[in-house]
Amino acid sequence: MKKKLQLFCVAVVLLLSAKVNADDVIRINNLNLFNPDVRKCLLETSAKEGWELKSVYMNSEEKLVYVFSKGNDDKVYTSK
Repeated sequence: MKKKLQLFCVAVVLLLSAKVNADDVIRINNLNLFNPDVRKCLLETSAKEGWELKSVYMNSEEKLVYVFSKGNDDKVYTSK
């Protein structure tokens, strides 16, 4: 029992002391990404600002999602 308690305490200390690197994620949920003009402007503007397109997918709610990254930051655009 004492060994389990020690193991539990060590696990808690490790969890609390571990540096969690939570990257900044910016979420924007009000674009009409089904409109090709909106998508084109989003891609062009993001590229000019140095954002790289990482992923495009349909989520479970059938909304179009674009994910851009720049360094440790992410931007997630979700359609209306």
